[in-house]
Amino acid sequence: QAQLMESGGGSVRAGGSLRLSCPASAYRDSWKCMGWFRQAPGKEREGVAAIDNGAKTTYVDSVQGRFTVSKDSAKKILYLDMNSLKPEDTARYYCAGGMNYGLGCRLRVSEYHDWGPGTQVTVSS
Repeated sequence: QAQLMESGGGSVRAGGSLRLSCPASAYRDSWKCMGWFRQAPGKEREGVAAIDNGAKTTYVDSVQGRFTVSKDSAKKILYLDMNSLKPEDTARYYCAGGMNYGLGCRLRVSEYHDWGPGTQVTVSS
């Protein structure tokens, strides 16, 4: 059974950097999109970044230019490099595998069907 497991979260000061990793225990053919999402207390889960099988990337506006999503397909690892972190980036971060409906990899929670348990990122001012 394919499983995703995030790591790399932690506590940093504003302006700092973190690298999140998400290795897959196995790979699903249905994972045409791999994405990173986050959820802060009291807020809905939101899409942060996604990457398709051709390495085309998508980002939410709030992280554009600061975060970079990438993957090592041979090692089955998804990454999220986060730079210039802000307190508003504080959330639990999840990686997910999902479908590509022909419109590119979108940041819609409903289009991802396999999720990791998440890793906490806390940014202090």
